[in-house]
Amino acid sequence: MSKALYIAEKPSVAQEFAKALKINGQRRDGYLESQDSVVTWCVGHLVTMSYPEKYDIKYKRWSLDTLPFLPREFKYEVIPGVQKQFEIVKGLLNREDVDTIYVCTDSGREGEYIYRLVAQMAGVHGKKEKRVWIDSQTEEEIMRGIREAKDLSAYDNLSASAYLRAKEDYLMGINFSRVLTLRYGNSVSNYLNTKYQAISVGRVMTCVLGMVVRREREIRAFVKTPFYRVLSSIALEGENFEGEWRAVEGSRYFQTPYLYKENGFKEKAYAEKLIQELSVSQPLKCTVEKIERKKENRNPPLLFNLAELQNVCSKLFKISPDETLKIVQELYEKKLVTYPRTDARVLSTAAAKEIYKNISGLRNYEHTAEIAQHIIEQGNYKNLAKTRYVNDKQITDHYAIVPTGQGLNALRSVSLTAQRVYETIVRRFVCIFYPPAVYQKISLVTKIQNESFFSSFKVLLDEGYLKVATNSFAKRKAADAMSGGNRAGAAGNEGSEEEDPDTGKNGGNKADDSAEDMACDTRLLAALQNLKKGDILSVDSLSIKEGETSPPKRYNSGSMILAMENAGQLIEDEELRAQIKSCGIGTSATRAEILKKLCNIKYLALNKKTQVITPTLLGEMIFDVVNCSIRQLLNPELTASWEKGLNYVAEGSITEQEYMDKLEHFVRLRTRQVEDSNIQPYLRQFFDAAAVNYKDSSEKNSAKTTGRSTSATGRSRTCRKPSASKYAFVTDKRKHVIIAREKRKILC
Repeated sequence: MSKALYIAEKPSVAQEFAKALKINGQRRDGYLESQDSVVTWCVGHLVTMSYPEKYDIKYKRWSLDTLPFLPREFKYEVIPGVQKQFEIVKGLLNREDVDTIYVCTDSGREGEYIYRLVAQMAGVHGKKEKRVWIDSQTEEEIMRGIREAKDLSAYDNLSASAYLRAKEDYLMGINFSRVLTLRYGNSVSNYLNTKYQAISVGRVMTCVLGMVVRREREIRAFVKTPFYRVLSSIALEGENFEGEWRAVEGSRYFQTPYLYKENGFKEKAYAEKLIQELSVSQPLKCTVEKIERKKENRNPPLLFNLAELQNVCSKLFKISPDETLKIVQELYEKKLVTYPRTDARVLSTAAAKEIYKNISGLRNYEHTAEIAQHIIEQGNYKNLAKTRYVNDKQITDHYAIVPTGQGLNALRSVSLTAQRVYETIVRRFVCIFYPPAVYQKISLVTKIQNESFFSSFKVLLDEGYLKVATNSFAKRKAADAMSGGNRAGAAGNEGSEEEDPDTGKNGGNKADDSAEDMACDTRLLAALQNLKKGDILSVDSLSIKEGETSPPKRYNSGSMILAMENAGQLIEDEELRAQIKSCGIGTSATRAEILKKLCNIKYLALNKKTQVITPTLLGEMIFDVVNCSIRQLLNPELTASWEKGLNYVAEGSITEQEYMDKLEHFVRLRTRQVEDSNIQPYLRQFFDAAAVNYKDSSEKNSAKTTGRSTSATGRSRTCRKPSASKYAFVTDKRKHVIIAREKRKILC
């Protein structure tokens, strides 16, 4: 009797498949078997790429003579620690009574890669191979995935993309790390007075290092600029509110050089002079020049993808992206949430049709039981497909992370933090079935003489989705206690508001935030509602408020993940940015691990209490070495461009060979560029400049010489900075090829 073999990525996942398939057979060593089915598992990766010495023993010794290393055919090997399970899986894959293999590894590029390597090493031939693609591990979803499983060949392009990503990381890592270490490793180790220092670089990790170091140096170079604002205290029916002076058209200071922007002066003397000029006539009065009242709707935020969830968890729970991923993966394996490694923040049309089941299940969750019941009774879910929360075009592999409504008994077995992460996901989900929060906005312009003062008020009229957005564990803010629900903004729900991702743009100017909407109690609101143009009000006083510009913020672990996801927005060139705007650096599955690795090799430091990321001295030195040798590795342009190319391979727009040709050309060219360089004489000044920012580092190095000279072949070069690569993968309309932006040259 022929049997079907189901191969999962982990034992726990295999167990869920066995339950769904009603396999009651005996558990054996490494698999489960019934009369018609066998379920087995990997333990993550079973196979990996071989080290260069497996190709030839000469590659074991790092030498410029053996670079660049570009094998024609890549070698793979079983990871020693999992050899036993591999042999079990191999035997099952090749059993004569197994005619159909269901690939049940995680539904994504990495899961595809895991199985393909196993099948390749096991020598699988002559079997039907079907791919199970699911969004959660509920029994219903598992059975749907099995019923609708496609032939494995439908995912060949995705597989090719996965292989290429691994080859890319492998070739760049080996060649660039070896050549930089051989040429400049001694310079680094001599400066730090260490025995040996490898220079570890990679396609994504070096780009992330560059982002952090640049931000840190921007902060150091930042010079605070003081400015002086003039404020009026205006009386209205026993209440007081502020007006902020601005030098708009008609003002005596309009477009003068004394201004810091339009709402402040560079020097205090001019602010004092303005107050003197306005105070000539007493008592002080102002006239209502303009008043505008309007209602403003704030929609519920989009659903969580992994990056957004990691960002919110970094803020709420002070946990790293890696910890967040582990938690949400556990919730996924316990059937509580859908697939976590997703970049989408919306649902698919198919998922929207079945969303009633998710909501219905949440009636059994203590924190949302009444909310879920209300959603069902009101039928708020019925028109979900017509909202911005459903969009098939914004989904590649998986839709957003949402609760399944199942597995609630398993919540008792997870940590308190995991329970809170789950509640955060649930509340973001239920918010989309509620109406927008409605605010009353009042904008007011008053005049003293010909000078204009601006006031703005924002009052919450209808909580809408905010009614259900606040986590049960959140600390309630004082503003929540205000009578009548008149809160300025959406207080009390940290992490539930829609926030702009940190794209790396500097917004560090407290003056820009000076005209924030003011809180408004019931009495003042009523008085403002009766106010009309031409009314004359008393001004109690004019005062000066001193402020200063602020530097850009350091990345924290959450904002770093968002910055990686939105790296395309960091590109200054508009044409290039438009080409790769949808591409970040790394993937949802790898970003946390990359950040963790940079901390482990001590290029970056992560403050566990605040989750703030800063470079180390070593990290800055590596940055300077790369900046003077392979500067392109530090730029988001290049990394995002390669990501775009991988997407094209997955889509079938370009071939695997086309991509590989460009990759090999890039590696060969840049490796030789470093071999021919000689920047040792210039590195010391960069290292010294970085070292003064680290405690005791300058004292440590002050007595040292410039260090031993490293042996170098090739011509001497000055440390001129090569121009940043502005190439991107673009699909030609006539034929699917990779073309370059600059002079339409091939990527180099």
